[in-house]
Amino acid sequence: MREEVTGPKGAEAGPSGAAPAQSISKMHVLFMLAVHAGAVAAFAWFSWGALFTGLVLYVVTGLGITVGYHRQLAHRAFRAKVFVTRILATMGSLALQGGPLRWVADHRQHHFHSDSDGDPHDIARGLFFAHVGWVFYVYPRNYDQRRIRQQTKDLCRDPYLLWLEKYDFVPGFILGGLLLLAGGLSYFLWGFCARLVFLYHSTWLVNSACHSWGYRRFHASPGTNNWLVALLAFGEGWHNNHHAWPASARHGLKPWEVDLSFALISALKKLRLAWDVTLVKPDPNSRRGGVLVRT
Repeated sequence: MREEVTGPKGAEAGPSGAAPAQSISKMHVLFMLAVHAGAVAAFAWFSWGALFTGLVLYVVTGLGITVGYHRQLAHRAFRAKVFVTRILATMGSLALQGGPLRWVADHRQHHFHSDSDGDPHDIARGLFFAHVGWVFYVYPRNYDQRRIRQQTKDLCRDPYLLWLEKYDFVPGFILGGLLLLAGGLSYFLWGFCARLVFLYHSTWLVNSACHSWGYRRFHASPGTNNWLVALLAFGEGWHNNHHAWPASARHGLKPWEVDLSFALISALKKLRLAWDVTLVKPDPNSRRGGVLVRT
């Protein structure tokens, strides 16, 4: 039994010294425009098979982000067999949201500096910036690499994660190529473009909507709980709960707060593929009403 921790061992608040100015990445802008155009074009090449394939891949890649990138790698909310960790990380890379180290560094920085200048998607800079605008901004390469290394020291011991960080786009583009070869343009547009766009916005809603609309159970913590985002993002919408208990593997703390990501973690535990699952245990003697325990 232990109280809440501020972050995984090895993670720090960020690089020392003032951050340099960011610039807009034209490559990021062009890629987002292209993939959104592909998602719109998907309706002109509609097929039920392509739609079903896109939905299945949405679930697979979405859980790769929520369970793999977020709850395991960023917060160490549970431990798992090495091959499970690497499969989950690979599933997350298919979402083309960056490599696991960069994703984790940005998210840990968000927790250390929530709703302030150090927050990568600070809601104080406006709803558009928190939702998507922040994606287009990049730091100078040397500073960015130092920032990522400093935030993810605990992950840099895994050579596979280091490889996936360097070639994070490879699994996603291979998947896109396979969709095009096996199913044609319709399967590519729905399984690659439409899936990515829907997943991008579901993820980004956690940064924007879940810092703007919803209810707050823990008023001392930032973020809100938003049921719609929780449904779209497999339980990530219980964001106020998450900020209150970031190391908890379960974000939906009440029975009606559906959390499909935690359902997958529970299944992995039952299969003995995961263990040391961190949960919030009610405790009336605690000033916060509970403590974190490893189960």
